[in-house]
Amino acid sequence: MNASFIKRIIFFVFFAIITGNHLIAQDFELAPAKLLYSAEPGENQSKTISVKNHGSKKQSFLFAIYDYIPSGNGGKNVLPPNTTKRTCANWLNINPSFFDLNPGEEKTITVTMMVPSNEYMSAWCMLYVQPVQEQTAANVAKGISAGMKLAGRIGITVNQTPKSNTNQQVKIYNLKEIPATKQGTLTFSGAIDNLGESITSCKTFMLVTNLETLEEKKYSEMELETFPKNTREVVFTIPELLPKGIYSIAAIVDYGSKTSLEGAEIRYEVK
Repeated sequence: MNASFIKRIIFFVFFAIITGNHLIAQDFELAPAKLLYSAEPGENQSKTISVKNHGSKKQSFLFAIYDYIPSGNGGKNVLPPNTTKRTCANWLNINPSFFDLNPGEEKTITVTMMVPSNEYMSAWCMLYVQPVQEQTAANVAKGISAGMKLAGRIGITVNQTPKSNTNQQVKIYNLKEIPATKQGTLTFSGAIDNLGESITSCKTFMLVTNLETLEEKKYSEMELETFPKNTREVVFTIPELLPKGIYSIAAIVDYGSKTSLEGAEIRYEVK
């Protein structure tokens, strides 16, 4: 099947369900949901993906690579490959990138990261797998483009940070109260800046201290990912109203640093 044939495709909207570390679409399953590489410059590193056909018919599958820009709310703005500064789209080799699966059959795909010798920075991209069908003669006669029709797709995040890249620096600031979305709760927002050069996983939580009784409570624990030179918005929820008093409300970020935790604090009075 030639390249021009594969390029003539029609995209359809799909819905995918993330279950644990597996991605499940209507008729196929993909695992894991994320590929994390730590290859040094000039080094090759391989990971595997499993694809399983849950449909009742033989199905063809195709891999495609895209770039993305992390958004402030934790989402991804997907873009064509090799169009962003920190792309690793050209560093991937997928074997095989096109294959068939019988009903109930599962296949292991090898994805190799080949890092150029001068690339020390973190890089990332998206890897999509999508079932495909050849267009029938009847559809072509109706004016539908000849070639291949894509029935849906699900994506895997691909992150690459050299093991020697230990430049991690995270800062949280601009902590403030915002309108609560649910009655009987308190909501606060903050901003997390990744000032380093490494994709960094963070654990965050809110620590509330009654300054009169010194009683402390921890709320809104979560884990998130931050990207170099990007700002991530974070929302903390206290699922109850606080009694009268004066409080210290601190948003804490633990990113595995050997130094002290990062935090932002405000005074909060309940009258």
